[in-house]
Amino acid sequence: MARTATAQEQLFALRQQIARIEGTQPERLEGGRAGGEEVEKADDSAGMLVRRNHPAGLFPLGVVELDEALGGGLPRAALIEIIGRQTRDAAVAAGFSLALAAIARKGSGSQSPLLWIGLSNFFFETGLPYAPGFTRLFGITSDRLLLVHPKRIEDALWVAEEAAIQNQFGAILLELQGNPAKLTLTATRRLSHRARAAGYPLFLIRHAGEEEPTAASTRFQVSSAASTLRETIAGTVPRSIGPPAFAVTLTRSRTGKEGTFVLEWNSHDLTFEERQPVRGKPLQLDTIHAADTGNLAAASGNGSHPASQARNGLAAGRQKAG
Repeated sequence: MARTATAQEQLFALRQQIARIEGTQPERLEGGRAGGEEVEKADDSAGMLVRRNHPAGLFPLGVVELDEALGGGLPRAALIEIIGRQTRDAAVAAGFSLALAAIARKGSGSQSPLLWIGLSNFFFETGLPYAPGFTRLFGITSDRLLLVHPKRIEDALWVAEEAAIQNQFGAILLELQGNPAKLTLTATRRLSHRARAAGYPLFLIRHAGEEEPTAASTRFQVSSAASTLRETIAGTVPRSIGPPAFAVTLTRSRTGKEGTFVLEWNSHDLTFEERQPVRGKPLQLDTIHAADTGNLAAASGNGSHPASQARNGLAAGRQKAG
Protein backbone atom coordinates (compact mmCIF):
# COMPACT_ATOMS: atom_id res chain seq x y z
CA MET A 1 0.00 0.00 0.00
CA ALA A 2 2.82 2.40 0.90
CA ARG A 3 4.52 1.72 -2.41
CA THR A 4 1.26 2.38 -4.31
CA ALA A 5 0.66 5.63 -2.43
CA THR A 6 4.19 6.81 -3.21
CA ALA A 7 3.73 6.03 -6.90
CA GLN A 8 0.45 7.96 -6.97
CA GLU A 9 2.07 10.95 -5.28
CA GLN A 10 4.87 10.92 -7.84
CA LEU A 11 2.36 10.67 -10.69
CA PHE A 12 0.33 13.55 -9.30
CA ALA A 13 3.45 15.70 -8.87
CA LEU A 14 4.44 14.95 -12.47
CA ARG A 15 0.97 15.91 -13.71
CA GLN A 16 1.19 19.19 -11.78
CA GLN A 17 4.56 19.96 -13.34
CA ILE A 18 3.26 19.23 -16.85
CA ALA A 19 0.18 21.36 -16.17
CA ARG A 20 2.33 24.31 -15.11
CA ILE A 21 4.38 24.01 -18.32
CA GLU A 22 1.31 23.77 -20.56
CA GLY A 23 -0.70 26.35 -18.64
CA THR A 24 -3.53 23.91 -17.87
CA GLN A 25 -4.99 22.55 -14.67
CA PRO A 26 -3.72 19.22 -13.34
CA GLU A 27 -6.06 16.26 -13.06
CA ARG A 28 -6.81 14.87 -9.63
CA LEU A 29 -6.23 11.26 -8.66
CA GLU A 30 -9.18 11.34 -6.30
CA GLY A 31 -12.77 12.07 -7.29
CA GLY A 32 -13.33 15.74 -8.00
CA ARG A 33 -13.19 18.33 -10.68
CA ALA A 34 -10.26 19.69 -12.63
CA GLY A 35 -10.67 22.42 -15.19
CA GLY A 36 -14.44 21.97 -15.50
CA GLU A 37 -14.27 18.16 -15.65
CA GLU A 38 -15.04 15.33 -13.28
CA VAL A 39 -12.33 12.71 -12.74
CA GLU A 40 -12.72 9.27 -11.21
CA LYS A 41 -10.13 6.68 -10.23
CA ALA A 42 -10.86 3.51 -12.16
CA ASP A 43 -8.01 1.18 -11.23
CA ASP A 44 -6.08 1.60 -7.96
CA SER A 45 -3.36 -0.87 -8.92
CA ALA A 46 -2.54 0.78 -12.24
CA GLY A 47 -3.34 4.35 -11.24
CA MET A 48 -5.49 4.68 -14.35
CA LEU A 49 -7.99 7.54 -14.65
CA VAL A 50 -11.31 7.77 -16.40
CA ARG A 51 -12.35 11.27 -17.44
CA ARG A 52 -15.97 12.30 -17.59
CA ASN A 53 -16.77 15.62 -19.20
CA HIS A 54 -18.72 18.00 -17.01
CA PRO A 55 -21.60 19.44 -19.09
CA ALA A 56 -21.04 22.96 -17.80
CA GLY A 57 -17.40 22.88 -18.88
CA LEU A 58 -17.97 22.09 -22.56
CA PHE A 59 -20.12 23.33 -25.41
CA PRO A 60 -20.79 20.90 -28.28
CA LEU A 61 -20.69 22.12 -31.88
CA GLY A 62 -23.54 19.90 -33.06
CA VAL A 63 -21.35 17.77 -35.36
CA VAL A 64 -21.15 14.20 -34.05
CA GLU A 65 -17.74 13.25 -35.44
CA LEU A 66 -16.13 16.56 -34.53
CA ASP A 67 -17.61 16.64 -31.02
CA GLU A 68 -16.37 13.08 -30.49
CA ALA A 69 -12.86 14.11 -31.56
CA LEU A 70 -13.06 17.05 -29.14
CA GLY A 71 -14.08 14.80 -26.26
CA GLY A 72 -17.65 16.08 -26.12
CA GLY A 73 -17.16 19.66 -27.30
CA LEU A 74 -14.98 22.71 -26.90
CA PRO A 75 -13.93 23.87 -23.41
CA ARG A 76 -16.11 26.79 -22.42
CA ALA A 77 -13.34 28.56 -20.47
CA ALA A 78 -10.16 28.14 -22.50
CA LEU A 79 -7.86 29.61 -25.12
CA ILE A 80 -8.88 28.33 -28.57
CA GLU A 81 -6.64 28.98 -31.57
CA ILE A 82 -7.89 29.42 -35.15
CA ILE A 83 -5.34 29.69 -37.95
CA GLY A 84 -6.16 30.99 -41.44
CA ARG A 85 -4.03 29.72 -44.28
CA GLN A 86 -3.59 33.10 -45.97
CA THR A 87 -4.41 36.72 -45.24
CA ARG A 88 -7.10 36.63 -47.92
CA ASP A 89 -8.82 33.98 -45.77
CA ALA A 90 -9.24 36.55 -42.96
CA ALA A 91 -13.02 36.68 -43.32
CA VAL A 92 -13.22 32.87 -43.22
CA ALA A 93 -11.18 32.51 -40.02
CA ALA A 94 -13.04 35.38 -38.38
CA GLY A 95 -16.41 34.00 -39.49
CA PHE A 96 -15.62 30.56 -38.08
CA SER A 97 -14.55 32.13 -34.78
CA LEU A 98 -17.74 34.19 -34.63
CA ALA A 99 -19.76 31.03 -35.24
CA LEU A 100 -18.00 29.32 -32.32
CA ALA A 101 -18.65 32.37 -30.14
CA ALA A 102 -22.34 32.37 -31.14
CA ILE A 103 -22.67 28.69 -30.18
CA ALA A 104 -20.95 29.32 -26.84
CA ARG A 105 -23.23 32.30 -26.06
CA LYS A 106 -26.35 30.37 -27.06
CA GLY A 107 -25.38 27.37 -24.92
CA SER A 108 -24.75 29.49 -21.83
CA GLY A 109 -27.79 31.70 -22.37
CA SER A 110 -25.54 34.72 -22.03
CA GLN A 111 -26.43 38.06 -23.56
CA SER A 112 -23.07 39.56 -22.62
CA PRO A 113 -21.33 41.55 -25.35
CA LEU A 114 -18.64 40.20 -27.62
CA LEU A 115 -15.21 41.87 -27.59
CA TRP A 116 -13.27 41.86 -30.86
CA ILE A 117 -9.64 43.02 -30.72
CA GLY A 118 -7.58 43.55 -33.87
CA LEU A 119 -4.65 45.73 -34.87
CA SER A 120 -5.68 48.89 -36.71
CA ASN A 121 -3.34 48.25 -39.66
CA PHE A 122 -4.87 44.80 -40.18
CA PHE A 123 -8.41 46.22 -40.17
CA PHE A 124 -7.20 48.84 -42.65
CA GLU A 125 -6.06 46.02 -44.96
CA THR A 126 -9.02 43.63 -44.60
CA GLY A 127 -11.83 46.02 -43.69
CA LEU A 128 -13.85 46.63 -40.54
CA PRO A 129 -16.54 44.16 -39.44
CA TYR A 130 -19.95 44.71 -41.01
CA ALA A 131 -22.41 45.13 -38.14
CA PRO A 132 -25.65 44.05 -39.93
CA GLY A 133 -23.94 40.80 -40.89
CA PHE A 134 -23.40 39.97 -37.23
CA THR A 135 -27.12 40.00 -36.57
CA ARG A 136 -28.11 38.10 -39.70
CA LEU A 137 -25.45 35.39 -39.56
CA PHE A 138 -24.57 35.06 -35.88
CA GLY A 139 -27.46 36.55 -33.92
CA ILE A 140 -25.21 39.23 -32.37
CA THR A 141 -26.74 42.70 -32.47
CA SER A 142 -24.53 45.73 -32.98
CA ASP A 143 -25.06 46.93 -29.41
CA ARG A 144 -23.61 43.62 -28.19
CA LEU A 145 -20.33 44.12 -30.10
CA LEU A 146 -17.35 46.08 -28.81
CA LEU A 147 -14.54 46.64 -31.31
CA VAL A 148 -11.02 47.63 -30.20
CA HIS A 149 -8.26 48.30 -32.73
CA PRO A 150 -4.94 49.30 -31.08
CA LYS A 151 -1.83 50.07 -33.09
CA ARG A 152 0.62 47.79 -31.27
CA ILE A 153 0.45 44.10 -30.52
CA GLU A 154 1.51 44.76 -26.91
CA ASP A 155 -1.62 46.88 -26.49
CA ALA A 156 -3.80 44.20 -28.09
CA LEU A 157 -2.50 41.55 -25.68
CA TRP A 158 -2.96 43.91 -22.73
CA VAL A 159 -6.56 44.67 -23.72
CA ALA A 160 -7.35 40.95 -24.03
CA GLU A 161 -5.96 40.19 -20.56
CA GLU A 162 -7.60 43.16 -18.86
CA ALA A 163 -10.95 42.51 -20.56
CA ALA A 164 -10.95 38.91 -19.31
CA ILE A 165 -10.31 40.14 -15.78
CA GLN A 166 -13.40 42.37 -15.99
CA ASN A 167 -15.55 39.28 -16.66
CA GLN A 168 -18.15 41.30 -18.55
CA PHE A 169 -18.09 39.57 -21.94
CA GLY A 170 -19.55 36.45 -23.50
CA ALA A 171 -16.39 35.80 -25.53
CA ILE A 172 -13.22 37.57 -26.65
CA LEU A 173 -11.70 37.47 -30.14
CA LEU A 174 -8.04 38.45 -30.51
CA GLU A 175 -7.08 38.78 -34.18
CA LEU A 176 -3.40 38.86 -35.18
CA GLN A 177 -1.38 38.30 -38.33
CA GLY A 178 1.42 35.80 -38.90
CA ASN A 179 3.76 34.76 -36.09
CA PRO A 180 4.51 37.98 -34.20
CA ALA A 181 7.51 37.82 -31.87
CA LYS A 182 5.47 39.38 -29.04
CA LEU A 183 3.06 36.42 -29.08
CA THR A 184 5.31 34.19 -27.01
CA LEU A 185 4.43 30.95 -25.26
CA THR A 186 4.36 32.90 -21.99
CA ALA A 187 1.91 35.40 -23.51
CA THR A 188 -0.46 32.64 -24.60
CA ARG A 189 -0.24 31.06 -21.15
CA ARG A 190 -1.36 34.32 -19.63
CA LEU A 191 -4.28 34.45 -22.07
CA SER A 192 -5.19 30.86 -21.22
CA HIS A 193 -5.16 31.61 -17.48
CA ARG A 194 -7.32 34.69 -18.01
CA ALA A 195 -9.86 32.73 -20.08
CA ARG A 196 -10.17 30.03 -17.40
CA ALA A 197 -10.59 32.63 -14.69
CA ALA A 198 -13.21 34.52 -16.72
CA GLY A 199 -15.24 31.39 -17.48
CA TYR A 200 -15.71 32.01 -21.20
CA PRO A 201 -13.66 31.31 -24.36
CA LEU A 202 -10.90 33.49 -25.72
CA PHE A 203 -10.38 32.92 -29.45
CA LEU A 204 -6.88 33.60 -30.75
CA ILE A 205 -7.17 34.15 -34.52
CA ARG A 206 -3.93 34.09 -36.49
CA HIS A 207 -3.92 34.85 -40.21
CA ALA A 208 -1.25 33.44 -42.52
CA GLY A 209 0.56 32.02 -39.51
CA GLU A 210 2.57 28.85 -39.04
CA GLU A 211 1.83 26.50 -36.18
CA GLU A 212 3.99 27.13 -33.14
CA PRO A 213 3.86 26.16 -29.44
CA THR A 214 1.01 27.93 -27.63
CA ALA A 215 -1.05 27.27 -24.52
CA ALA A 216 -4.24 26.82 -26.57
CA SER A 217 -6.20 23.72 -25.60
CA THR A 218 -7.62 23.40 -29.13
CA ARG A 219 -6.31 24.47 -32.52
CA PHE A 220 -8.11 24.63 -35.86
CA GLN A 221 -6.84 25.41 -39.35
CA VAL A 222 -9.62 26.99 -41.39
CA SER A 223 -10.16 27.90 -45.02
CA SER A 224 -13.19 28.37 -47.24
CA ALA A 225 -15.08 25.55 -48.90
CA ALA A 226 -17.45 25.75 -51.86
CA SER A 227 -20.96 26.79 -50.94
CA THR A 228 -23.85 24.59 -52.01
CA LEU A 229 -26.87 25.91 -53.87
CA ARG A 230 -29.55 27.67 -51.86
CA GLU A 231 -32.57 25.55 -50.97
CA THR A 232 -36.14 26.87 -50.92
CA ILE A 233 -39.57 25.32 -50.55
CA ALA A 234 -39.79 25.20 -54.33
CA GLY A 235 -36.45 23.42 -54.58
CA THR A 236 -32.86 24.30 -55.35
CA VAL A 237 -32.17 27.76 -56.78
CA PRO A 238 -29.79 27.49 -59.77
CA ARG A 239 -26.60 29.58 -59.67
CA SER A 240 -27.31 30.67 -56.12
CA ILE A 241 -25.06 30.80 -53.08
CA GLY A 242 -26.03 28.71 -50.08
CA PRO A 243 -24.86 28.91 -46.47
CA PRO A 244 -21.21 29.71 -45.60
CA ALA A 245 -19.00 26.64 -45.71
CA PHE A 246 -15.72 26.01 -43.91
CA ALA A 247 -12.97 23.45 -44.45
CA VAL A 248 -11.84 22.84 -40.86
CA THR A 249 -8.85 20.77 -39.76
CA LEU A 250 -8.53 19.93 -36.08
CA THR A 251 -4.79 19.83 -35.38
CA ARG A 252 -4.79 19.96 -31.58
CA SER A 253 -7.30 18.79 -29.00
CA ARG A 254 -7.51 17.57 -25.43
CA THR A 255 -8.08 14.03 -26.71
CA GLY A 256 -5.13 14.07 -29.11
CA LYS A 257 -7.45 13.29 -32.05
CA GLU A 258 -7.22 15.04 -35.39
CA GLY A 259 -9.40 15.22 -38.48
CA THR A 260 -10.72 17.35 -41.30
CA PHE A 261 -14.36 18.34 -41.70
CA VAL A 262 -16.41 20.40 -44.14
CA LEU A 263 -18.99 22.35 -42.16
CA GLU A 264 -21.91 24.51 -43.22
CA TRP A 265 -23.14 27.25 -40.92
CA ASN A 266 -26.86 27.31 -40.14
CA SER A 267 -27.48 30.95 -39.24
CA HIS A 268 -31.09 30.29 -38.28
CA ASP A 269 -30.36 27.65 -35.62
CA LEU A 270 -26.82 28.94 -34.88
CA THR A 271 -25.24 25.53 -35.38
CA PHE A 272 -22.94 23.67 -37.76
CA GLU A 273 -23.99 20.92 -40.13
CA GLU A 274 -21.43 18.48 -41.47
CA ARG A 275 -21.51 18.18 -45.23
CA GLN A 276 -18.51 16.03 -46.05
CA PRO A 277 -16.80 14.14 -43.21
CA VAL A 278 -13.15 13.32 -43.84
CA ARG A 279 -12.00 10.90 -41.17
CA GLY A 280 -8.54 9.77 -40.23
CA LYS A 281 -5.43 11.84 -40.74
CA PRO A 282 -5.87 15.49 -41.76
CA LEU A 283 -5.93 15.97 -45.52
CA GLN A 284 -4.68 18.84 -47.62
CA LEU A 285 -7.52 21.35 -47.78
CA ASP A 286 -7.00 21.74 -51.53
CA THR A 287 -8.16 18.14 -51.85
CA ILE A 288 -11.49 19.08 -50.30
CA HIS A 289 -11.83 22.12 -52.53
CA ALA A 290 -11.11 19.99 -55.59
CA ALA A 291 -13.78 17.51 -54.54
CA ASP A 292 -16.33 20.32 -54.20
CA THR A 293 -15.42 21.97 -57.49
CA GLY A 294 -18.27 22.44 -59.97
CA ASN A 295 -19.27 24.82 -62.74
CA LEU A 296 -18.84 28.51 -62.15
CA ALA A 297 -21.50 31.11 -62.92
CA ALA A 298 -22.22 31.67 -66.60
CA ALA A 299 -19.70 33.83 -68.40
CA SER A 300 -22.41 35.76 -70.31
CA GLY A 301 -25.27 37.78 -68.94
CA ASN A 302 -28.04 35.65 -70.46
CA GLY A 303 -26.36 32.39 -69.44
CA SER A 304 -25.83 31.16 -73.00
CA HIS A 305 -22.10 30.57 -72.47
CA PRO A 306 -21.42 28.68 -69.23
CA ALA A 307 -18.01 29.05 -67.68
CA SER A 308 -15.55 26.19 -67.81
CA GLN A 309 -15.01 23.94 -64.82
CA ALA A 310 -12.68 25.21 -62.08
CA ARG A 311 -9.18 23.75 -62.08
CA ASN A 312 -6.10 23.40 -59.89
CA GLY A 313 -8.07 22.64 -56.73
CA LEU A 314 -9.78 26.02 -56.58
CA ALA A 315 -13.18 25.96 -54.94
CA ALA A 316 -16.06 27.00 -57.14
CA GLY A 317 -17.99 29.93 -55.84
CA ARG A 318 -15.68 30.36 -52.85
CA GLN A 319 -17.26 32.95 -50.60
CA LYS A 320 -16.21 34.85 -47.52
CA ALA A 321 -18.04 33.71 -44.43
CA GLY A 322 -17.98 36.79 -42.20
